[in-house]
Amino acid sequence: MKVFVVVILAIATVSAGVLPQVDTPVHPRDLVDAPSIEGRITNGNKAASNQFPYQVGLAFKNSAGSWWCGGSIIANTWVLTAAHCTNGASSVTIYYGSTLRTSAKLKKKVSKSKFVQHASYKAATLQNDISLIKTPSVKFTAAINKITLPSIASSNSSFAGQTAIASGWGTTSDYDSSVTSYLQYAELQVISNAVCQQTYGSSIVTSGVICVASTNKRSTCQGDSGGPLALNGKLIGVTSFVSALGCEKNKPAGFTRVTSHLDWIKTKSAVFY
Repeated sequence: MKVFVVVILAIATVSAGVLPQVDTPVHPRDLVDAPSIEGRITNGNKAASNQFPYQVGLAFKNSAGSWWCGGSIIANTWVLTAAHCTNGASSVTIYYGSTLRTSAKLKKKVSKSKFVQHASYKAATLQNDISLIKTPSVKFTAAINKITLPSIASSNSSFAGQTAIASGWGTTSDYDSSVTSYLQYAELQVISNAVCQQTYGSSIVTSGVICVASTNKRSTCQGDSGGPLALNGKLIGVTSFVSALGCEKNKPAGFTRVTSHLDWIKTKSAVFY
């Protein structure tokens, strides 16, 4: 997968009750030694055909280069992804219905005029890392379909202790140099924000973030950015960050919390939860 986000072990204030961290937030696109568009779910499982019909691949471009992200279909004319994926892009080619990464059932190219990036996205702290992409209408099939948004009634749920599924394309370890051909997924346990703050600090892990534990070197990584975190068939997270130390370091992975942005999604897209 491509580009992604990575991030951080951020510095939280002592007054917030979180110990200072040693690393600072950084996007992989800003790392000199980082691959330009590599990504991965480390040590994941190979997805079956049509297992994740809501997953799309996003090939972004601008005058300086290109990068790969994931996204989720939330309506036949809307895809949800991360702001750090759309940020700076001039266009995107959307890959629908792929299990084999380069073999999409359908491709659509759209310009940046169709991007709806959250106006309050902050790259330094990764807040509001969420974007919408207005797409041409697509017909739903077994291979291409939407994922349901969580209900407003679940907005107060932390989801901690439950097992969610992240999916995306990419290499299978921190040491691989090329992406995998097949869609990968991992089952990951949601942890409380208080636990996640012990690693990244409270300036990064706010109420708009949801974290999962990484065990046995299983985690999201670079090109998984913008992809889905699903729980019981509903989209609860958008892949946002991992530890700058590496994706296999068993540090928590962070996602934009969808329940914190339901009203924004509804306002911008008219897609109801």
